[in-house]
Amino acid sequence: MIGASHSRPQSASQFKTIDPMSRELKIEAARAALALVTDEMKLGIGTGSTAEEFVRLLAERVGGGLKIIGIPTSIRTQELCNELGVPTSTLEEHPQLDLVVDGTDEVDAAFNLIKGGGGALLREKIVAYASQRMVVIADDSKFVETLGQFPLPIEVNPFGLEATQIALQSMAEKLKLSGTIVLREVNSKTFITDGGHYILDASFGRIPDAVSLSKELLEIPGVVEHGLFLGYAKTVFLAGSQGIKRLDAEI
Repeated sequence: MIGASHSRPQSASQFKTIDPMSRELKIEAARAALALVTDEMKLGIGTGSTAEEFVRLLAERVGGGLKIIGIPTSIRTQELCNELGVPTSTLEEHPQLDLVVDGTDEVDAAFNLIKGGGGALLREKIVAYASQRMVVIADDSKFVETLGQFPLPIEVNPFGLEATQIALQSMAEKLKLSGTIVLREVNSKTFITDGGHYILDASFGRIPDAVSLSKELLEIPGVVEHGLFLGYAKTVFLAGSQGIKRLDAEI
């Protein structure tokens, strides 16, 4: 089914005792990632509520003398950096980054992610690809056994939108995925990304083969990018009631 709007379900979690909306947990995850930031780093800075807590803590370190160059992944993050005095540049000026710190909507045990709830998935993926290391920060409700309970954001070109929607529906049927694929709206208006694209949110539910889905999505000409981040994250900090859990990918 293709509809006009939807409410996003919260991610399922193996941890049942914490509040996924807790700002304190986001701050603690951000603080853990900040310990990896050193002088003279070229630092990618993500988008979303958890990434914003990282920016606030980073600004305190910058005020204390830390020297970094930040590369924001969205206009929203750029504006917050400007407000708090975090020095920034562009990926054009610094095409190779030391580290990127970003949040996530879901993460599984293989370090695969669903991102894009904040609408910046294309720029986030470009910055992550340009970075030597991606560090993910989240509260532990975002940890899932299998990706897909959070709707998968798919960034699309406005041209040929209906044709793209039909192609996505056919692809989903081919992969035996079901659920609504809806155009994202904010305040009853179509959401437009910083790159001038639209986002379709696909509520596929459980995604048993994220690699195949990724390939199939990118075969559809109207799809600009999707929110499956496969093989990007190297370190994940999960904050919960028992403290911070650090997970590192095997390299």
